[in-house]
Amino acid sequence: MQRGPVFAEDTEISLQRASGKYSVKTKSHKDGREEVIHGTLKLPSDVYNGIVITAVKNLPKGAGATVHLVAFTPKPLLIELEIEQAGEHKMLVGELAKAATHYVLKPHPGPWLELFAKLLGRMPADNHVWIVTEGTPSFARFEGPLNPTGAVWRIELISPRWPE
Repeated sequence: MQRGPVFAEDTEISLQRASGKYSVKTKSHKDGREEVIHGTLKLPSDVYNGIVITAVKNLPKGAGATVHLVAFTPKPLLIELEIEQAGEHKMLVGELAKAATHYVLKPHPGPWLELFAKLLGRMPADNHVWIVTEGTPSFARFEGPLNPTGAVWRIELISPRWPE
């Protein structure tokens, strides 16, 4: 669900992994008009909606991957997400120095859609995730939009300190 004035419309989405059945219900903030869309989408085995950070945490050290996401616009769109390592950054946890691996998550909606999205300035921004890989992998920081046309957010744990 996404609701509130930051969105153009309130949206309620459900997707069943096993069957690929989806339902999208939208309600416009402008005129209160409601729309309901139902259908079935063929999903590849590597769809990671909602757990992309978990997938990143489980990558072998130094590895990248390509997975898929379902973006609801409001109709569903299967997009490829390239996850690549972009270096390491030092951070402090208490007095301990730790290294966090920086990953860049690059969406690829398909060649034609990507071309038009770039021409129209509507290409979704890359997301950035920092994972501490020493010992048990753990989330440290996220930076990127929470929806395709939204503002860039920074979400990070309170404990680590990042040197300037």
